[in-house]
Amino acid sequence: MNPVDLLNLAHLHAFRLVAETGSATRAAASLYRAQSAVTRSVQELETALGEPLFERRASGMLPTAAGRVALDRCARIFIELETLAQWCKSRQTHRRALPEGTLPPWLLNTRRLQLFVALARHRHMPSTAGAFGISQPAVSSAMRVLESGSGITLFHRSPLGLQLTPEGEIFLLHVRRALNELRHVPDDIAALHGSIQGTATVGALPLGRTLMLPGAIARMSALHPGVRVVTDESAYDVLVARLHAGDIDFMLGALREDDAASGLANERLVAEDMVVLARSGHPLVRQKGMSLSDLRDAQWIAPRMHSPAHALFEAQFRRLKLKPPMPSVETADLAVIRGVLMGTDMVAAVCAQQLHYEIASGQLAVLDVPLSSTRREIGLTLRADSAPSPAARALIDAIRLAATDAQPSTRGAEGRIGKLAAR
Repeated sequence: MNPVDLLNLAHLHAFRLVAETGSATRAAASLYRAQSAVTRSVQELETALGEPLFERRASGMLPTAAGRVALDRCARIFIELETLAQWCKSRQTHRRALPEGTLPPWLLNTRRLQLFVALARHRHMPSTAGAFGISQPAVSSAMRVLESGSGITLFHRSPLGLQLTPEGEIFLLHVRRALNELRHVPDDIAALHGSIQGTATVGALPLGRTLMLPGAIARMSALHPGVRVVTDESAYDVLVARLHAGDIDFMLGALREDDAASGLANERLVAEDMVVLARSGHPLVRQKGMSLSDLRDAQWIAPRMHSPAHALFEAQFRRLKLKPPMPSVETADLAVIRGVLMGTDMVAAVCAQQLHYEIASGQLAVLDVPLSSTRREIGLTLRADSAPSPAARALIDAIRLAATDAQPSTRGAEGRIGKLAAR
């Protein structure tokens, strides 16, 4: 995160109190600051956003449309910081609990929180200082303020560098969520005027990468050229952690079972069955009516161990009282699957959508081998309590439209795949 990109949290806090009280004077009293300081905070925030946030009337200060949009996002920012402040206080028996809604000053410094997130990522003080163009003592001083204010040890030293303590991990989650909400404020206001801008970050799982996501990006970019799309192809568990922290806006790919306790919500878009693929010149391509028993001695490319797709793969053999084969290759990387299939006589169990273009061009072929109960639901996964940014909402809308185009993925040259799955 670049500190120049994010708004001043102290200014936003003052803005929120002015909106709540309708008066800079009353807000100043709540903050124990001079009225002129509160007025200046609001003015600097308005300058940074390029929008008036209040209508100044004799009866008080009323938020403008832009002000109301900013307040909606502020509520999400400050609930994270207030929750964090209360959690810190609950761990300090010698200190009184904070009144509800109170935010300590040590949490209202945007740069300080950004330094903390960067240090947690780099685990190295000189690297963090270099990334922000400041001295190492300045980073150290910022961390001392956070640890003193929170009463918590956030880092400990190890041979691998600075490591977060368990308490530091919890602290980091709330800070990341707050900062990620903070970066959406200017984009929310731009959307009020019909301009969709900012960055949409999507966790791209294998089943969403080939057709839906590229199609959606092309569609959205034509409508909103000011939006930047970032994809993250990390493993599922890593993406879930980043989704919880707000580092990615949503995930696209094979859905896992709904679990209310996970804090995530799924939206089903399409469904896809697994098939057996081989190169177009494979000796088995022209054989009809085969079964898995005919492929017991084949060399298999299988999904990664412990993945849902791998469990479906092994279940096909167990259903026929056959021992699942030992795969020659285990991977979820489409480039590896494609390259190995086209250069060998190996076969692979995958969803056809993943290698749609290679099938359509005749480079790969679907073997006439029926698989049972391999349907995977593909869709979106979001935080249940999320409020996506305008850029993320635009990409989600485009994905929904692209899903219609991608279903079924087996039209034309692969038309018989649906018949195989139905057997």
